Amino acid sequence: MIQNLLKFLKISRPGLWFPTIWIYLVPFQLASNFWEKPLFWVGLFFVTFPLNFLVYGLNDFTDGKADSLNPRKGNYLFGAKLSKEELKNVPWQICFVMVPFLAYFSYIGGGELFILLLFMIVINIIYNYKPFRLKERPPFEILIQIGYVFTALFSILLNDLEMLPWQTLLYLSLFAFQAHIAGEIMDVEPDKLAGKKTTAVLIGRKKAKFLMLFLLLFEAYILKFWFNDWVLSGFLAAFSLWLILDIFIFFKDKPYNLKQMKLFGIAINISAILSMIWVLYSGNLLHPNF
Repeated sequence: MIQNLLKFLKISRPGLWFPTIWIYLVPFQLASNFWEKPLFWVGLFFVTFPLNFLVYGLNDFTDGKADSLNPRKGNYLFGAKLSKEELKNVPWQICFVMVPFLAYFSYIGGGELFILLLFMIVINIIYNYKPFRLKERPPFEILIQIGYVFTALFSILLNDLEMLPWQTLLYLSLFAFQAHIAGEIMDVEPDKLAGKKTTAVLIGRKKAKFLMLFLLLFEAYILKFWFNDWVLSGFLAAFSLWLILDIFIFFKDKPYNLKQMKLFGIAINISAILSMIWVLYSGNLLHPNF
């Protein structure tokens, strides 16, 4: 029993929970004392294990070959490395986890929340399964990451919050695109070996880094000039500087080793926690200046 639970936890990739947690928290204001409401914690739990078990469980089930060749898999940071036999029941296990939440949230939030959750499930099916399988149709495998933004809409509907400004939704979309490209950059070699088509495989690691750099600089611009947020924009500017050094001096077109990828993963989680605190404290992403 414990062994199965740990396997499910590894499939859900705790090291990659930060995007869903981060986006779930964005619509909240500290003045509302949201942490005092039980429904907030139910929603927060849902966007950690259950939602990510859906996202990465379907991904692992349909992507076993690439994962088996990927050196960064097989841990709680980047996800499980399981055999076809070990993965055969994962879709049913996902249903077992998701259905109670789907029923509960539909009861609490009505048809609107039910349709939103159903849409989030459909996005994951389209991303992973044929005939669509957008995960291997560059650049659509990046563009469909906009689905992460629906975590914010889920948070708004569940907790009866104000709708986010379109500027914030655009920023969150860019954040999701950039986070996905970072994963593709690390996975170029195993994806090539498995015959998997991604944007990073198609254009090469170095050009993918330039694409990521463009998104980072665009995000930094939005944060500075649309939200007057010096802290987050400064952090992204510093990250952009590091990426420039990575491209031209340190790594260039070379792959990262496992130790380096784990170090990057830990650093990203630490920065995500710190930025979550800042976003909640400042409330800047709720108040664009136009």
